[in-house]
Amino acid sequence: MQGGNVSDIDREEDDSVSELLRDRFRLSTISIAEAEAKNNGMDISEPIIACVADLAFRYAEHLAKDVELFSQHAGRKTVTMEDVILSAHRNEHLAASMRSFSNDLKAKEPQSERKRKKVLRKEEKATTSTCAAQIPDL
Repeated sequence: MQGGNVSDIDREEDDSVSELLRDRFRLSTISIAEAEAKNNGMDISEPIIACVADLAFRYAEHLAKDVELFSQHAGRKTVTMEDVILSAHRNEHLAASMRSFSNDLKAKEPQSERKRKKVLRKEEKATTSTCAAQIPDL
């Protein structure tokens, strides 16, 4: 098998997984929209539900790209809660809710886990400064 064939197979597998995730996301969105309509005593047409599901998926794609770019801009390879909060900067109420949620999660985190993460962050900063140029372009 040649190198081109392997990448074609990988690309097909990635496309298949992406399609499956997209379908599951849309089905979940449709289910939520139908449940909310029922809870509020409303009827919602199938074309509208499909449109809402498609818009939600496109928004999720856009959000994923944004948080990835924020993470790269900060010189990290991993998306953090701060990147997600930053993505909500145009919606003050949402950003405040996300900060509150993040703080609640941090408060529930065991003390030993927080200390370990601080040590890991310090180590990451030390290694990031020496290998920041190794982040691949997407």
